[in-house]
Amino acid sequence: MGSNTFLGEFEHLVLLAVMQLTDDAHAIRVREQIEGRADRRVARGALYGTLTRLQEKGFLDWQVEESTPERGGIPRRRFTVTADGVEALRASQRAIANLSEGLEQALRDQ
Repeated sequence: MGSNTFLGEFEHLVLLAVMQLTDDAHAIRVREQIEGRADRRVARGALYGTLTRLQEKGFLDWQVEESTPERGGIPRRRFTVTADGVEALRASQRAIANLSEGLEQALRDQ
């Protein structure tokens, strides 16, 4: 992976949320997942910008789903994490684990 493939913190959270949601990974659900499980407020614009950036990096893909009457005929996108996205998550998690090694007590105490 090149230097432009590193994940920012919010990108990391978005990819994890998409993976958690599997077949229900629509933007609104991704937002709810991050807000609920990461206890982090998510601005709509930040989410959509990040989804686009992750797609441009090749870490995320999406498919347009059929529109429904409940949505007024507006189709929605369902997101999936690509193999490159999974590898980026692994690399990011390894880096965090490596940097955290030996700091467990200090992180608990402060």
